Order: sequence, then C-alpha cells, then structure tokens
Amino acid sequence: MEGRRDRPGAGVTTYDAVVVGAGHNGLVAANHLADAGWSVLVLEAQPEPGGAVRSDSEVHPGFVHDTFSSFHPMALVSPALRSLRLEEHGLVWRHAPAPLGHPLPDGRWAVIHPDRERTAAGLDADAPGDGEAWLHLCDQWDRIAEPMLESLLGPFPPVRAGLRTLARLPGAGGPAMVRDLLGSARGLAERRFRGELARLLLCGNAGHADIPLGAPGSGVMAVMLSMLAQTSGFPSPEGGAGRLTDALVHRLQSRGGELRCGTEVVGIDVERQGMRRRVRAVRTREERIACRTVVADVVAPQLFGRLVAPQDLPRRVALGMGGFRFDPGTVKVDFALSGPIPWASPPPAAPGTLHLADSVLEIQEAMARAESEAAYALAPERLFLLAGQMTTTDPTRSPAGTESVWAYTHVPQPDRRTTATDRWGRDRLEALADRVQERFERLAPGFGDRVLARRVLGPRELEARDANLVGGAVNGGTAQLGQQLVLRPVPGTGRPTTGIAGLYLGSASAHPGGAVHGAAGHNAARAALAHGRSSSVASQRVAS
Repeated sequence: MEGRRDRPGAGVTTYDAVVVGAGHNGLVAANHLADAGWSVLVLEAQPEPGGAVRSDSEVHPGFVHDTFSSFHPMALVSPALRSLRLEEHGLVWRHAPAPLGHPLPDGRWAVIHPDRERTAAGLDADAPGDGEAWLHLCDQWDRIAEPMLESLLGPFPPVRAGLRTLARLPGAGGPAMVRDLLGSARGLAERRFRGELARLLLCGNAGHADIPLGAPGSGVMAVMLSMLAQTSGFPSPEGGAGRLTDALVHRLQSRGGELRCGTEVVGIDVERQGMRRRVRAVRTREERIACRTVVADVVAPQLFGRLVAPQDLPRRVALGMGGFRFDPGTVKVDFALSGPIPWASPPPAAPGTLHLADSVLEIQEAMARAESEAAYALAPERLFLLAGQMTTTDPTRSPAGTESVWAYTHVPQPDRRTTATDRWGRDRLEALADRVQERFERLAPGFGDRVLARRVLGPRELEARDANLVGGAVNGGTAQLGQQLVLRPVPGTGRPTTGIAGLYLGSASAHPGGAVHGAAGHNAARAALAHGRSSSVASQRVAS
C-alpha cells in the first residue's frame, strides 16, 4: 500500500483504509492495519470514541459508571487484544476479591473464588461431590482452553486451532465433553452437579447470551464463562471501561492513525464492473473520502442496504439479511450508593459480577420472556439480573465508603412497526427500575436508603448513544445457532468478506459475535491485509 495521498487540485484525500465506527472492534482493526504501515482513518458518529466501551460521571458527582459493558473476561484471553499490549498505553486491569457471586433469598451464596479449591469447597458444602466435580471441570478446561479459545476467536474456519483442540479432547473428556459443550447448559449442569449452587453458576453464565438454557449451544457459554471466571477472572479497566478505549486510541495515534468523532458516515460508494463490485469511497455529510479498503464496525443491517445501497449488494447478502435477527433488548439501571450494598447475608468473598435470580428455572423463564412482548407481560415481576459492584472491583470508581453499582435485564426487542419510545417510554422504564431496586432490597434490606441517584437507560437511550445497539441489543445479533459460525451474519458467510472487494464487516454482527474481545475487528483487518498483499503481488506481475 502506498499510504495516504493528497491529490493536488482535486480536494480528495485517499487512505489505504477507512474504518467506519470507533467501537472497540473498529479500533482494534485500525491498530492492526496501522501496524502494517497502512494509512488509516477512523470515523465515528458519536462525539467520543468507544461504542459500547465507554464510561461517564453523569449519574452522580464523583461516581464513574460504565455506560454499557463493564467486565471483560474475553479481553484477557483474546489474541486480538493481547497482541496490542495496551498496558503500555495506560490500561490497568482491576479484579474484585471474587469474580462472580450469586446470592439466594435463604442467605446462601454461589461464589467463584480466584482459588479454585475455595470455589470447590463452597460447592461441596452445598452438595457433597460437587467440589470434586468442579475441579474435574477445571482440569478439563485447562487441557483445551488455549486452542479452543483460539478457534472461537480466530478467523472461520479455524483449521489449525481446531485440529489442536481435537487432539486434546481425548484427555479432556472426549465425546462426553463435546456433548456438554454443544448441548444445553441446563443438561450439562444437571449431569455434572447435584447441588443448586453449582447449577446456578453455570446457568447464570450461560444467561449472558440469548441462547435458551435448554437449547443446543448454551453449554459452551456456560462452560467458557464459568471457567474464565475461575481461571483468569472478570476484570474491569481501572477508572472505567472508557480507559480501554483510551488505550486503543492512544496506540492508534502513536502509529499515525487518525480519528474523527462527530463525523457520521452516510454512504459507501461501490463501483461495479460487470459482476464485480469494489469499494471506492465513503461519504459523510460533508465530504467524500476515497479509500481502497473499508472496515465497517457497524451492525449488519446498517451496512447492508443502508450504507451500501441495496442495488450494490450481492444477491446472497441481500436475501440473507431478510432473516437477520437481533438479540433481545436491554434495560440498564445505574446506582450511586452512599455505602456498600447492605447484604442481609454477606458473601464469603466480595464479588464484582453478580447474578440475581431465585432459581435456574427463573433464569430460564426470564430468558424466554425476553423473546416475546406478550410473554414478558405475563410475569413482569420475575427478573434475571446481571449486575456489578464496581467500587468493590476498582476503588477509583467512587468516593471511599460508597459504591458504584449497575444492573441490567433483557427485554423484548421493540416492535419494528412502532417505536422504542412507545414500548419503553420513561414511565415503563422507571417502573422496571423500581422492580430492579426491589430485587436488591429483598437481598439487601436498606439498599434503597443508600441510593443517592439512579439512571435508567432503555432500548431507545442505548441506541441513541450507540447506533449499533439497535433496540438495546448488545451482541450485534442473536447468538443462537441459526446465526453463528458460517451462518453469521447471513448463511454462507462466516468471514468478514462481504462479496464487495475491499469491504469487510468488522462488528459484533460478524463471527465470532458479541463481547469485548476485538476478534471481529481483528479478523476483518487480517482479511484486508491478506487481500491487500495479494493485490500488490498481482499488480507487480502485471507491471513486469
């Protein structure tokens, strides 16, 4: 690549690559392209970068709240992020005394402690034999974790890492382990453990995605997140999630990359020559920017048919987008507390991440209700909450003696025939926030008395702050098997290529999907670099 070029008299600047969207995937892609010597421009519609990895002090003076994502277990094990060495650019990871806890009304706690022996002891006290079963699962995970994570986070198909995973499977349980990973979370939990606490840990972690607990594919989420909590923890950036974004931006700019915020891309120009399509430029409201490559860190429906005109789409992509499904919406409540959460029964070790549900059945039912507005209305008092004690994890998040807390729950996607405001207006959001607060109050009497301020962000508010969070969907599309691997974002893809030369999908809508790991952006950058090298070689052969 020749790098950025200014064409005299034409008023046009050509970049090797334009990245649309400064979410973490876009910034990861931009960093890897800049490392290869490419001229890179990142364009972000919002006033600040970060996408769903941002933090602010809006809730109460002196308190930092993560606006969207907060704990990042996948970031620590992601090759895409590890290779960037963001610690050299100001990133510091913080860990709570325990990664994860699940309190129950009877005073018991299911807790994953950093010491697996202590985790096992707690589970064994609930049901003799479950401690040994937990340690056995940890041992199996140790054997396959490295190649399996590389397989899940790398380009599809994962040939080399997949073969290494297969080679290690016999020592990690063989066919039984394959059944557990590919099967349902609830089936896995019931086969391996007798007690309620262990089952809650596995099924609660599976509930981070939208795959039903009884459906195939939820098992891998249950195992992966539970074992990541046990082996490397659920860390959060010191000072707020936005510090991860700050490190990505600092690194990019140190390598000559450019970032423009408050600059919305409204179109991508595609040139057609017969059946062949090639990207030529991106358009903002102010200018046309010529480029050879575009990495789009935007959700698939925004890219295909909006930024790229319908007539410029390959037929397979245009047809496939008709069946694209988003994951459920989200309502998030942030609390500024005058003191720690006053648990009626304190945990054996203070957890950063919390799961709140009275039973596995309640988790399962809550997940099912989030798929349907009609079903959700039948049992509005029953919730499955994911929550975080952020000052417990990182003391810089609020003044000494206080606590910065958040909680979110999934809700049905807004009806596309109406608006998010109609379905989740302010009154309904505040009513749901009251139920969230009541759930805490049941487990921690006096919680409400410590609330200095609270903020409620519903589907409309989340989407307004990040256009990729359509209807409050945080994973760029459903994680269910019908839209994963070679089926993501549409059947027959599974790779960041789009059927348009020079255009790559690098958002959570691409394989491997949601979570803060940067893999989708990294995979897009790798594909762009590989095709760029191929084009350069071809050009040299023609010239000779």
